Amino acid sequence: MLGDKKVLYSGMQATGNLTLGNYLGALKNWVNLNEEYECFFGVMDLHSITVRQNPAEFRKRAKSLLALYIAAGLDPEKNCIYYQSHVSAHAELGWILDCFTYMGELNRMTQFKDKSAKHADNVNAGLFTYPALMAADILLYQADYVPVGRDQQQHLEITRDIAERVNAIYEGVFTIPEGYYGKRGAKIMSLQDPTKKMSKSDENPNGSIYLMDDPDTIVRKIKRAVTDSDNSIRYSEDKPGVSNLLDIYSAATGKSIQESEKDFEGKGYGDFKLGVAESVVDVLKPLQDNYNRIINDKAYLEEIIKKNDDKARYVANKTLRKLRKKMGFTDIPR
Repeated sequence: MLGDKKVLYSGMQATGNLTLGNYLGALKNWVNLNEEYECFFGVMDLHSITVRQNPAEFRKRAKSLLALYIAAGLDPEKNCIYYQSHVSAHAELGWILDCFTYMGELNRMTQFKDKSAKHADNVNAGLFTYPALMAADILLYQADYVPVGRDQQQHLEITRDIAERVNAIYEGVFTIPEGYYGKRGAKIMSLQDPTKKMSKSDENPNGSIYLMDDPDTIVRKIKRAVTDSDNSIRYSEDKPGVSNLLDIYSAATGKSIQESEKDFEGKGYGDFKLGVAESVVDVLKPLQDNYNRIINDKAYLEEIIKKNDDKARYVANKTLRKLRKKMGFTDIPR
């Protein structure tokens, strides 16, 4: 079912609302990867339940994320876009890999420490063993490449360690994945705290621009963005707020930072922020129009879900059967 292309795997959690940072930093740059790679993009709903979810809202967000993938330009005929929870091999391999993952490795994971601090009332075992499930996500599809940012590097490293450990015992089960460091998306920071990444879990809603924000909301948030008292529009380490807005403008318009600085030469922060806001409105409008069309086409979405889930199951189960056989599990009667 897979061709001669190398396999690339990625996904996003079905929690919160996707931000401009998610789009400009990742999603926008996934669009043409299928020309070179066999791509799998998951709606990572199993990962989402380490935090308690409202069932109706959770279901809605997962469907919304699938529609946003497609609205952003990921062709579901050329990419496998599927629900993680619809492929039971993820949970099964996740458990098997738990048995090949050491407590010391999991104790060193910074994401566990960060999330435990945020959700001190719900430090569950799933949060601790999360990296084994993430390794299963990647290894099931024999992924050659995984797009990674700096905050995800540790997860890729433990995935590689687990895969090599399994392969040392049961030769040739998994492809050892590498980080994909192709065209990097812009690193978009919070509008209210430009030392932190723009995040869908930010407690301050004015820090993030969400993909479905209307034009008035976008303008209002950018007008309130943190800058400084200097009033000069230049890209500099000592001007993180202005630099972040220039990054946003540059990524939205396709212009270089130098060209972006020239566009606002001699202008004040008011004109600058309005220009940035207009560029964001322009880049999000076609995505929003596509999303509104797709999310309301129930028959189309159900067809996409069934077709892509079937492909994901086929590929994942092939890997799982191979490992089960090598490990000595009893064959399932057919």
